[in-house]
Amino acid sequence: MLTLLNGWRKGFSHGLHPPEHKELTADKAVIRLPFPDVVYVPLSQHTGAPATAIVRPGQEVVRGEPIATSAGFVSVPMHAPITGRVREIADIPTPRGQLVPSVIIEGYPSADQAILYGAPQDIDAMTPDELIAAVQETGVVGLGGAAFPTHVKLKPPEGKSVDTIIVNGCECEPYLTTDHRLMVEQPEAVLKGLAVIRKALDAERAIIGIEANKAEAAEALNKVIQAADRVEVCVVETKYPQGAEKMLIKSLLNREVPAGGLPADVGAAVFNVATLAQIGELLPKNQGLIERIITVTGDGIEKPGNYLVALGSPIRHVLDYVGLKKGKSRVIFGGPMMGATIASWDTPITKGVSGILVLSRGEEESAAARPCIKCGACLQACPIHLNPCFLGQLARVREYERMVDSFHLMDCFECGCCTYVCPANIPLVQQFRVSKQIIREQKAAAS
Repeated sequence: MLTLLNGWRKGFSHGLHPPEHKELTADKAVIRLPFPDVVYVPLSQHTGAPATAIVRPGQEVVRGEPIATSAGFVSVPMHAPITGRVREIADIPTPRGQLVPSVIIEGYPSADQAILYGAPQDIDAMTPDELIAAVQETGVVGLGGAAFPTHVKLKPPEGKSVDTIIVNGCECEPYLTTDHRLMVEQPEAVLKGLAVIRKALDAERAIIGIEANKAEAAEALNKVIQAADRVEVCVVETKYPQGAEKMLIKSLLNREVPAGGLPADVGAAVFNVATLAQIGELLPKNQGLIERIITVTGDGIEKPGNYLVALGSPIRHVLDYVGLKKGKSRVIFGGPMMGATIASWDTPITKGVSGILVLSRGEEESAAARPCIKCGACLQACPIHLNPCFLGQLARVREYERMVDSFHLMDCFECGCCTYVCPANIPLVQQFRVSKQIIREQKAAAS
């Protein structure tokens, strides 16, 4: 059933309407990128404990074979993205810049790269606990960018329950169209994954939230939804950051997640459409996550589009295939609002990377930061009603404890709205990221 929410429900307050720039790739069907000669598989591609390698240098591996095991409940295993031989286990840079132990695999040139690992399993006969364990074994994490282990969301904290599953098909970040194309091309996989999640959580209700600029995706899903599925497709206002968990819960359910709280505190659980599609495809085959769809776009790209890419592919391999225009410079993993600038072209595609954006020098250049003029634009933009202006001032004088205790820094999910609207060009969200990292390091040192 299709429900139009835009117009009669306010949704969340504040937020932005930045230029979408989705026309470059929204109509481009997904195509497979050729396999690279070498893949770099970081053992930490997710929130939680890094995986533990179970292969050694010189060992042969086949595509889909486990190469690292989860190191606890908040952790997931890794699988070989290509058939080949393990060259070494060494530190390599990740999208966030840290050096992380990684399994480096050299592909066999003669291999056809068919998936040679896995066996059918009857997921209909599984109990909720068995489903949770099986989802963990797939290595699936949130593919919208957060990379939080999906199976952890299937086990709410003690005393909490989930009555509504929200499927996030908003993809509000400018430029990116991977979720859009996935919903258009693979709606059945999304529903299969949703059925697994619903059984594991024993949730009464399921809603798929899609922004109004993705009517084609909403129609594609509605065509395959049966009455017995008890799934509702709801079209919401095109607005940034509509796809953030707290914002989407507010828009669809009119429930507010408390400060420092989780969606389960208000009876909800939110999953990205790509995450569910992978579960729907991988779980029945008992296979692991080894590839994902990414959008490669920006006016610096010769062949913008949506590509199915082997995890661990170095960015250099991707850009060589799509082509770079002369005179272009800045490369970003993700979108312009929440993405991270890449320092090395050897950085690999990881589970949380949803796109590669290449901006021209004219697009990416900005004026130098100036003193704050107390205009209040950042307060009006912040979707969770923080005070970015004052938080920025506290960050500059390193008042980290006050930022957390009095001004709720840790509730910031780094959407970038404050930085986008600041007329003084103050890099507020970057200041908050650094502050949070320092706070985490201080806590770790004190424990």
